[in-house]
Amino acid sequence: MTASVDDQQPANESAEKAKAVAQTNTLVAKLWNYCNVLRDNGMSTIEYVEQLSYLLFLKMVDEIESDPWDGQDMSAIVPADYNWKSLVGKRGAALEEHYHATLLHLRNKPGTTIGTIFADAQNRITKPALLEKLVVELIGREDWAMTGTDLKGDAYEGLLNKGASDTKTGAGQYFTPRALIDAMIDVVQPGPDDTITDPACGTGGFLIAAHSYIRDHHMKRMSLDERKAYDEGRKIWGNELVTATARLAAMNMLLHGIGKSDGPSLIHVGDALADKPSGKHATLVLANPPFGRKSAITVIGQDGEVEREDIQYDRDDFTATTTNKQLNFLQHIMSLTAVNGRAAVVLPDNVLFEGGAGEKVRRKLLDEFDLHTILRLPTGIFYAGGVKANVLFFDKKPPRADGKPLTTETWIYDFRTGQHFTLKQRPLTRAHLDDFVKAYRVGEPRSTRVESEDENGPFRKFSYEDLIARDKVNLDITWMKDPALEDADSGLPPEVIAEEIVRDLQAALNEFTAIARSLGGEVDVPEAEVE
Repeated sequence: MTASVDDQQPANESAEKAKAVAQTNTLVAKLWNYCNVLRDNGMSTIEYVEQLSYLLFLKMVDEIESDPWDGQDMSAIVPADYNWKSLVGKRGAALEEHYHATLLHLRNKPGTTIGTIFADAQNRITKPALLEKLVVELIGREDWAMTGTDLKGDAYEGLLNKGASDTKTGAGQYFTPRALIDAMIDVVQPGPDDTITDPACGTGGFLIAAHSYIRDHHMKRMSLDERKAYDEGRKIWGNELVTATARLAAMNMLLHGIGKSDGPSLIHVGDALADKPSGKHATLVLANPPFGRKSAITVIGQDGEVEREDIQYDRDDFTATTTNKQLNFLQHIMSLTAVNGRAAVVLPDNVLFEGGAGEKVRRKLLDEFDLHTILRLPTGIFYAGGVKANVLFFDKKPPRADGKPLTTETWIYDFRTGQHFTLKQRPLTRAHLDDFVKAYRVGEPRSTRVESEDENGPFRKFSYEDLIARDKVNLDITWMKDPALEDADSGLPPEVIAEEIVRDLQAALNEFTAIARSLGGEVDVPEAEVE
């Protein structure tokens, strides 16, 4: 029997996907092998990717200019004296000297994508022979501009993910597991009418995933002006505190086909918390603010209280005064979200139970926003040790005419209890979150949601009255029991159980540290590294 066209299409798509994955893996492996050489010479993975970004950019500009069919004059972006051809024509110390001069020249274009990529650029490849090998043998032999956008972007992102595992540099704090990002994107469903931002964008994972979703589901129906809006920063933008990380985000987005080399930078560099949003709000805010405590800050909120350190945040849009960085990011996101907009934010457990400022913020969230869903995340999925986190999904709506709270009920999906992941042996995949996405009832009224039949099931709803009556409006709610940790014969590998215990102890230590700090104690506890 001959297969029908409909039968052949999924098979063809599967084959194309497998081919693309294989090509990406090959390219990542090629780039990673050279990274190992540079790491042996004292360079971290992220520093290597940074140097790679500079050289990739120059090589791609050269290829665009050299295209025999559609060549473009790129001299306004990269002058001939500092382009790729000027590099490959030199060797040894002359190459090193010219590379240094090129970085100095290109770092002087503030406000543009190229300006963000080359901001404060420095040559960290201290041996001319290694630089020559990278320029001539690795970058020089690939046709980067001619490589498909998905392949280029996925290969670069693959390098970034490998860099996240470099625990000594703390690079993992800038990464959210891609499986979690994809599940969040699948339930919030970005659309062409959305304006999308991430105020703590790291290397741009949320922004790239949102753009990819729109491209896959809506791009064919969008006008040219609607498409251009993404390149011009009118529809999608991010903020990143650290210049080096902003560079990686800008390059990551460019390689994924978002933005223009000489166009406005889609990544703003600076402290997102320093000022309240002024006229630029987003209908969709996606974020995973950095874990940890802001070490230098003065906060003055509406309550008139002052928590003093070195940097001042005078935010009259903040309800509560606190130096808790995650609470401040939550307050900032509440202000940043446009009316009738929505947000999906990864936040640690302390945001759900901390008293004082935490209680004030949670009351405002329940009263003035619709906090409709909380996803409790498992441990073992983040590079930071001992992290217990959640995703808060909430909508910003106009006040009700009757003055009643905007939250009527909050659905909590417990994806933590009974789930055991590690970064290497059992990493989180998108398939692990299928049940949550199904329970979320994407695109359907929330009134169609159904609680788990089993009382020990993962999905339950709580009324506003239930939540507001809890001590300190504590939203850190659990009801499930993990049979694997209670039953020694459960079949769970001993190393996973041991790692779970270590993570629980680290999480408890983090929580006690937060309590000590809230009482005025000065405690500095390094995070445990859990492989």
